[in-house]
Amino acid sequence: MHLDVQDLRNFYYRSTLGRAAQASIRTRMLELWPEAKGQTVAGFGFALPVLRPYLPQGRRVIALMPAQQGVIAWPTGMPNVSVLTEETQWPIETGHIDKLVVMHGLEGSEHPSQLLDECWRVLGPGGRAIFIVPSRGGLWSRNEATPFGHGQPYTPGQLEALLKQHRFVPEAHSAALYQPPSTRRFWLKSRSVFERLGRGLPSVVAGGVVMIEVSKRVQAPTGTGVKEPVRRPARALKGVTKPA
Repeated sequence: MHLDVQDLRNFYYRSTLGRAAQASIRTRMLELWPEAKGQTVAGFGFALPVLRPYLPQGRRVIALMPAQQGVIAWPTGMPNVSVLTEETQWPIETGHIDKLVVMHGLEGSEHPSQLLDECWRVLGPGGRAIFIVPSRGGLWSRNEATPFGHGQPYTPGQLEALLKQHRFVPEAHSAALYQPPSTRRFWLKSRSVFERLGRGLPSVVAGGVVMIEVSKRVQAPTGTGVKEPVRRPARALKGVTKPA
């Protein structure tokens, strides 16, 4: 199940460890998506920590928060872009999103297949999505004092296989949170060292979170396209276009 929105806000904005986690994930995000000028960007779950860089440049930014989690007004001091929504029925027209971030959304979902179908639906042609989930092999998924210790963790291979099943094409792999999930001063001060060392590791050796960028796969038409004439046309609709 999804965590409460107040617990997520307190972790990311009112704790030293949460702010360190926010910086680590956001840095990785900006490496994958350095800009979103003129694009519509959406986040589902609790993606606020990584959406902020796109506020001044995106054509529109939307923070979708599941009803089971709750919603908070965001960003502070600016027009609100947060929306409370059903997990599998978003108030967005089909194909209107250019960039989508799912963070603290998939691992807590009770209906992951339907959620992924909804992600696929809202992405437009050429749209990209990034899924950020706790790493099954990382230390953070074993610590229930952080949001990453709740829900279903994934290995990179498990997440990629799941996304392929729902018509997504993996484009890039990444990871973040190589620092231990500790509030001790020594580990917090060493955060940049751990993150720098983690960048040199293969993407399959994940840190605290797995990140996979995907594109939307649209099924191509099958067949040769050669029409075969109907030898004996059906007479069921005779008289509809030419009334007797």
